Amino acid sequence: MSKNHIPQQQINQSRILVTGDMMLDRYWFGDVERISPEAPVPVVQIKRSDERLGGAANVARNAAALGAQVGMLGVVGDDEPGRTLEALLNASHVQPYLHRDASVNTTIKLRVVAHQQQLLRVDFENAPAHEVLLSVQDRFMALVKDYKVVVLSDYGKGGLTHVGRMVEAGRAAGCLVLIDPKGDDYSRYRGATLITPNRAEMRHVVGAWKTESDLTIRAQNLRRELHLEALLLTRSEEGMTLYTEAEVLHVSAQAREVYDVSGAGDTVIATLATMLGAGVPLKEAVQHANRAGSIVVGKLGTAVVTYPELFGTPA
Repeated sequence: MSKNHIPQQQINQSRILVTGDMMLDRYWFGDVERISPEAPVPVVQIKRSDERLGGAANVARNAAALGAQVGMLGVVGDDEPGRTLEALLNASHVQPYLHRDASVNTTIKLRVVAHQQQLLRVDFENAPAHEVLLSVQDRFMALVKDYKVVVLSDYGKGGLTHVGRMVEAGRAAGCLVLIDPKGDDYSRYRGATLITPNRAEMRHVVGAWKTESDLTIRAQNLRRELHLEALLLTRSEEGMTLYTEAEVLHVSAQAREVYDVSGAGDTVIATLATMLGAGVPLKEAVQHANRAGSIVVGKLGTAVVTYPELFGTPA
């Protein structure tokens, strides 16, 4: 049993509203035994397929897998992938608050995998209409008072066009507001509780750093400029670093074979949100999120970490 074991009943009290860019992750698994005579590309004979929640929906699924009470607010197309996405949310014990927009296609990331290696990814996507985004914002304002933690999962697909107003409404309702950011304009996230950029995203915003102390100065300047309580920089094999007004806390990565990093950031922010919603202090919540991230990279594709996996004990 983990020395920082959190009882399942405590995690069950965590109430999280996830909003952002949802997508459907489709996997086609097959074998490659020859090269196409039409072009120098492998011919994949598909043996099976799989469908999983992706993007913001994967964040919701990860939080629910740990035992949190989770709602998912976002836009899908009025199409078969949108209905599949809703069915998967229900199956994952996530409450769906979906707005259907007939003018958009539900975002799909189709991955072709052979011999445990991804050969190709095909994306289907287009941004939702302004009117639909306004209705999502109205729904957000109505829902937010029922939750303790808000996670805004930005994949740059247009679902968080009004993110600034959502941050304000979340904080006004007394919620912790956690953001997985995208792009180079972080001013949109001003006033959030915490953001979780990865190394590449951070470099894009603050520029390249030469030393650890240089990075600390840049990170703390960004955190203060945006009026954030904390900034959690996820650093892949280097672990993660938490910047707050009081301190800089570095958590080393837990050594394991990395199988697939897709969705690891979703797992990290979902675990962080779940722990904070259960009343776990931030520093301890970061330790649990780091462990969850190290577990999920040992799985293929977007995956989840369960309570027994995280704490090494039966639920």
